[in-house]
Amino acid sequence: MSELAAQVISTRQLDLLPLHVEHAGEMAAVLSDPALHTFIGGAPDTSQALRSRYERMTAGSPDPAVSWLNWVTRLRDESCLTGTVQATIGPSGHGLVAEIAWVVGTPWQGRGIATEAARGLVDWLSGQPVHTVIAHIHPERRASAAVATAAGLTPTDTWHDGEIRWHRSMTR
Repeated sequence: MSELAAQVISTRQLDLLPLHVEHAGEMAAVLSDPALHTFIGGAPDTSQALRSRYERMTAGSPDPAVSWLNWVTRLRDESCLTGTVQATIGPSGHGLVAEIAWVVGTPWQGRGIATEAARGLVDWLSGQPVHTVIAHIHPERRASAAVATAAGLTPTDTWHDGEIRWHRSMTR
């Protein structure tokens, strides 16, 4: 598989920028609300811990068949980072599968940013050699379910680590 790389994705009000280690300082503040970890566990990372994590993420997957694509979301009018989107792309029996996820900092929630970012990501993935897009969403995260629905994903009967698998087949 040729490795895919994150590219700038622009939507109506956002720029999805490929993740860089230098984003860690601002992103530590964006992701500082402990409530963001209610369903995923853990606690907010310090700026240094996030920097270390971003170093590992930007180095790429140790598996050459898997691509780690990560973006920060920048709200263009306010010129600030608001969250992240990501896609882990790897092989399956039916072609490449992209597992996506998103998070928006608490101050920017409820403004459609996650929906716009997820749609932008899925639209971009539709131009890549990706056959299927999946996401795993906790059943109590109604906002994330609404984002997945808006991005064209539908829930399945499959559960993974207490979350429901959502799915979208990409049409070619």
